[in-house]
Amino acid sequence: MPEALTQSSRIYVAGHRGLVGSAILRRLEQGGHQNLLTATSAELDLRDQARVTRFFAEHRPEYVFVAAAKVGGIQANASRPAEFLYDNLAIQTNLIHAAWQHGARKLLFLGSSCIYPRLAPQPIKEEYLLTGPLEPTNEAYAIAKIAGLKLAAAYRAQYGLAAISLMPTNLYGPGDNFDLETSHVLPALIRRFHEARIGGAPSVTLWGTGTPRREFLHADDLAAAACFAMVHYDGADPLNVGTGEDLPIAELAQIVARVVGYSGQIRFDPSRPDGTPRKLLDVSRFTELGWRASIGLEQGIASTYQWYCERATAAQPMVV
Repeated sequence: MPEALTQSSRIYVAGHRGLVGSAILRRLEQGGHQNLLTATSAELDLRDQARVTRFFAEHRPEYVFVAAAKVGGIQANASRPAEFLYDNLAIQTNLIHAAWQHGARKLLFLGSSCIYPRLAPQPIKEEYLLTGPLEPTNEAYAIAKIAGLKLAAAYRAQYGLAAISLMPTNLYGPGDNFDLETSHVLPALIRRFHEARIGGAPSVTLWGTGTPRREFLHADDLAAAACFAMVHYDGADPLNVGTGEDLPIAELAQIVARVVGYSGQIRFDPSRPDGTPRKLLDVSRFTELGWRASIGLEQGIASTYQWYCERATAAQPMVV
């Protein structure tokens, strides 16, 4: 990394125990960065403005990765919209404000592809933001993320904070959430097929029709993209980050089943919600900066499943 971000720079990774934050932390450690700041949720409740302010006043981070967020799948978003809206608004507001207040040199805010309209033209360009209604099943989370990227841009415009925003597609990888009540589709599929294989289930029934198309990015690829952007990008506009390729959920299920070794029947329940019909990002702007994803989907699923198996047993499947 260039001189502006040295191995001794004070770098704070907010949300370092989560899927994305842990990947960013690994990436920085591998790069030889020695002054990494972290705090667990027990040590620092990011929803508490006074505590966040004290943390920044004490540690004075120069670079801030905002990877902390309350996340979940369709069921979690639909059943707890107040939590998803309040918690995410509080977390990102406190971090962005404290970063400016205490002289951070640069901040990277991580949004989500769900910020875009439900029926946006495909692939989705950054300029499609706020041009149509959101997907109802994760509206609260999307609104919070839109507010975050707009707040980052506002602090850049009014106060000169070097705040940038990345909008990643659907993420997965080691450290993911495999709780069936709150997880996203890919880790949920890994766990469902794993338990079906262990239990000898003849079939697995999945939500929806299997026809929606999704794009998936490994967390380690996003971590590489985030570190790259922290060095090479300094614009006000958010940038999409993804692979530029998608596939139907039914095909994804077949890949996961193959990786896991499940050979039973895969069924779909069309009475359950599908969510957004398609969500493929146009990643051309970020690609033009010189970065591309490098981890293939089946390769990434295999490494994620290995991580899961190392922490799960047939008698007591892991819930994280």
